Amino acid sequence: MDYSIIVYILLLIIPLCATIGIKSAYSKYKKKENEKGISGAEVARTILDKNGLNNLYVIETGGDLTDCYDPTRKTIKLSHDVFHGTSIAAMAIAAHECGHAIQDKEGYGWMKFRSSLFPIVNISNKAAYILLIIGIVLESANFVYAAVAITGIGLLFQLVTLPVEYDASARAKKELDSLDLVNKKEAAGVKKILDKAALTYVAGVLTTVLQMMYYLGVFRRRD
Repeated sequence: MDYSIIVYILLLIIPLCATIGIKSAYSKYKKKENEKGISGAEVARTILDKNGLNNLYVIETGGDLTDCYDPTRKTIKLSHDVFHGTSIAAMAIAAHECGHAIQDKEGYGWMKFRSSLFPIVNISNKAAYILLIIGIVLESANFVYAAVAITGIGLLFQLVTLPVEYDASARAKKELDSLDLVNKKEAAGVKKILDKAALTYVAGVLTTVLQMMYYLGVFRRRD
């Protein structure tokens, strides 16, 4: 089988497996109510207040698994099922986003570095595609290599994202435990959800590396 075809197949399989993993874990623990019967919004408010973040808002947002921390507006955004839900999944996700808020408050280095890269990532990705097309059309190795190099900016962003996400999950587990919001069985469920979520970021890194390899493979085959 051609090298570029193998890479292309992996490009499809790796993110798909990661997505299936997190959705499967989320679906399982979304059906399991937490013992205290508290919602994701209440979990978030409790963690934030305990860490002196009373000025942060916790709001509901649309979509599914669209939960995030908005550092510019100092807001925790939780999807409907997480905001209102009293499941183990809701607790885990809400606590994770609070982990990011605590990182922001403490000036966590990796988070600051990632924020500095964010404005140029979208532009660099678009530029990479344009350079790749030009390189293939003109059969110019320089344009293709430039596309791969620029894609490296996105890869750097994803690599920096890994410690940010793992640290936020570690903070989430610590907060839930210190506030006695979960029992041992629930803590195991929280860990499983957060671990699966982290793997989606690992998959993102691998996908970008494969994408860079694919660019080179397509050009060499055409050449």
